[in-house]
Amino acid sequence: MALTKKGEFWYGTTSGDTQAELRSYSVANRHEATRFAASKCDCGCRTFALQSDEDAGLAIRTCTDCGEEHLMGDSADHLEGSEPETHECVCENEVFELMSGVSVVEGSHKVRWYYIGCHCVECNLVGVFADWPCEADDAAAFLAKV
Repeated sequence: MALTKKGEFWYGTTSGDTQAELRSYSVANRHEATRFAASKCDCGCRTFALQSDEDAGLAIRTCTDCGEEHLMGDSADHLEGSEPETHECVCENEVFELMSGVSVVEGSHKVRWYYIGCHCVECNLVGVFADWPCEADDAAAFLAKV
Protein backbone atom coordinates (compact mmCIF):
# COMPACT_ATOMS: atom_id res chain seq x y z
CA MET A 1 0.00 0.00 0.00
CA ALA A 2 1.17 3.53 -0.67
CA LEU A 3 0.88 6.20 1.98
CA THR A 4 -2.66 7.54 2.30
CA LYS A 5 -3.59 10.76 4.08
CA LYS A 6 -6.71 10.74 6.22
CA GLY A 7 -7.31 14.07 7.90
CA GLU A 8 -3.99 15.29 9.25
CA PHE A 9 -2.35 11.85 9.52
CA TRP A 10 -0.65 9.39 7.16
CA TYR A 11 -1.44 5.68 7.00
CA GLY A 12 0.37 2.74 5.42
CA THR A 13 0.88 -0.97 5.77
CA THR A 14 4.51 -1.70 4.97
CA SER A 15 7.92 -0.81 6.38
CA GLY A 16 8.47 1.03 3.10
CA ASP A 17 5.53 3.29 3.95
CA THR A 18 7.04 4.05 7.36
CA GLN A 19 10.42 4.75 5.77
CA ALA A 20 8.81 7.07 3.20
CA GLU A 21 7.09 9.09 5.95
CA LEU A 22 10.32 9.15 7.97
CA ARG A 23 12.22 10.47 4.94
CA SER A 24 9.58 13.13 4.24
CA TYR A 25 9.63 14.29 7.87
CA SER A 26 13.43 14.41 7.92
CA VAL A 27 13.60 16.44 4.70
CA ALA A 28 11.21 18.99 6.24
CA ASN A 29 13.51 19.02 9.31
CA ARG A 30 16.47 19.88 7.01
CA HIS A 31 18.44 16.82 8.18
CA GLU A 32 17.48 14.16 5.64
CA ALA A 33 17.64 10.59 6.87
CA THR A 34 19.66 8.50 4.43
CA ARG A 35 20.23 5.30 6.42
CA PHE A 36 17.49 3.17 7.94
CA ALA A 37 16.98 0.05 10.06
CA ALA A 38 13.87 -1.76 11.28
CA SER A 39 13.73 -2.92 14.90
CA LYS A 40 13.64 -6.63 15.62
CA CYS A 41 13.91 -8.34 18.98
CA ASP A 42 16.32 -11.23 19.57
CA CYS A 43 13.20 -13.44 19.94
CA GLY A 44 12.19 -12.53 16.37
CA CYS A 45 9.29 -10.23 17.25
CA ARG A 46 8.90 -6.96 15.35
CA THR A 47 6.33 -5.17 17.54
CA PHE A 48 7.14 -2.97 20.51
CA ALA A 49 5.99 -0.42 23.04
CA LEU A 50 8.12 2.72 22.76
CA GLN A 51 9.31 5.16 25.40
CA SER A 52 11.52 8.15 24.73
CA ASP A 53 12.99 11.30 26.21
CA GLU A 54 13.92 13.58 23.32
CA ASP A 55 15.64 16.09 25.60
CA ALA A 56 17.97 13.39 26.92
CA GLY A 57 18.39 11.60 23.57
CA LEU A 58 17.01 8.29 24.81
CA ALA A 59 14.63 5.65 23.46
CA ILE A 60 13.60 2.30 24.92
CA ARG A 61 11.65 -0.36 23.04
CA THR A 62 9.88 -3.17 24.87
CA CYS A 63 9.11 -6.37 22.97
CA THR A 64 5.44 -7.31 22.93
CA ASP A 65 6.27 -11.05 22.87
CA CYS A 66 9.06 -11.59 25.41
CA GLY A 67 8.97 -8.27 27.34
CA GLU A 68 12.67 -7.54 26.83
CA GLU A 69 13.59 -3.86 27.10
CA HIS A 70 16.22 -2.59 24.69
CA LEU A 71 17.98 0.78 24.73
CA MET A 72 17.99 2.03 21.14
CA GLY A 73 21.04 3.48 19.37
CA ASP A 74 23.33 5.19 21.87
CA SER A 75 20.61 5.58 24.52
CA ALA A 76 22.73 3.76 27.12
CA ASP A 77 24.95 6.86 27.12
CA HIS A 78 21.99 9.08 28.05
CA LEU A 79 20.09 7.03 30.64
CA GLU A 80 21.12 9.01 33.72
CA GLY A 81 18.62 11.75 34.51
CA SER A 82 16.30 10.82 31.64
CA GLU A 83 12.53 10.75 32.02
CA PRO A 84 11.17 8.52 29.25
CA GLU A 85 7.48 8.74 28.39
CA THR A 86 5.35 6.08 26.70
CA HIS A 87 4.16 6.77 23.17
CA GLU A 88 0.54 6.24 22.21
CA CYS A 89 -1.10 6.35 18.78
CA VAL A 90 -4.08 8.61 18.09
CA CYS A 91 -6.19 5.40 18.30
CA GLU A 92 -4.80 4.90 21.86
CA ASN A 93 -2.82 1.78 20.86
CA GLU A 94 0.72 1.49 22.27
CA VAL A 95 2.09 -1.25 19.98
CA PHE A 96 4.22 -0.34 16.94
CA GLU A 97 6.59 -1.62 14.34
CA LEU A 98 9.63 0.67 14.54
CA MET A 99 11.86 2.09 11.81
CA SER A 100 14.91 4.17 12.71
CA GLY A 101 16.57 6.62 10.39
CA VAL A 102 19.66 8.76 10.70
CA SER A 103 21.06 11.80 8.98
CA VAL A 104 24.83 11.70 8.71
CA VAL A 105 27.42 14.46 8.57
CA GLU A 106 28.36 14.95 4.91
CA GLY A 107 31.50 13.05 3.95
CA SER A 108 31.50 10.92 7.10
CA HIS A 109 29.69 8.11 8.91
CA LYS A 110 28.87 10.28 11.96
CA VAL A 111 25.22 10.56 12.96
CA ARG A 112 23.82 14.09 12.92
CA TRP A 113 20.12 13.45 13.66
CA TYR A 114 18.12 10.42 14.85
CA TYR A 115 14.49 9.71 13.91
CA ILE A 116 12.15 6.97 15.13
CA GLY A 117 9.27 6.16 12.81
CA CYS A 118 6.31 4.18 14.10
CA HIS A 119 3.70 2.08 12.32
CA CYS A 120 0.65 1.42 14.52
CA VAL A 121 -0.33 -2.24 14.26
CA GLU A 122 -3.93 -1.37 15.14
CA CYS A 123 -4.90 1.47 12.75
CA ASN A 124 -1.88 1.60 10.36
CA LEU A 125 -0.95 5.21 11.20
CA VAL A 126 2.66 5.98 10.33
CA GLY A 127 4.65 8.87 11.71
CA VAL A 128 7.83 10.03 13.34
CA PHE A 129 7.17 9.81 17.06
CA ALA A 130 10.61 10.95 18.27
CA ASP A 131 13.69 12.72 16.92
CA TRP A 132 16.71 14.57 18.22
CA PRO A 133 20.21 15.73 17.30
CA CYS A 134 22.78 13.01 17.83
CA GLU A 135 26.56 12.77 17.77
CA ALA A 136 27.24 9.03 17.42
CA ASP A 137 30.49 8.25 15.62
CA ASP A 138 29.41 5.36 13.40
CA ALA A 139 25.96 5.26 11.76
CA ALA A 140 26.18 1.52 10.99
CA ALA A 141 27.02 0.62 14.61
CA PHE A 142 24.31 2.98 15.86
CA LEU A 143 21.62 1.46 13.59
CA ALA A 144 22.68 -2.06 14.58
CA LYS A 145 21.37 -1.22 18.06
CA VAL A 146 17.85 -0.10 17.18
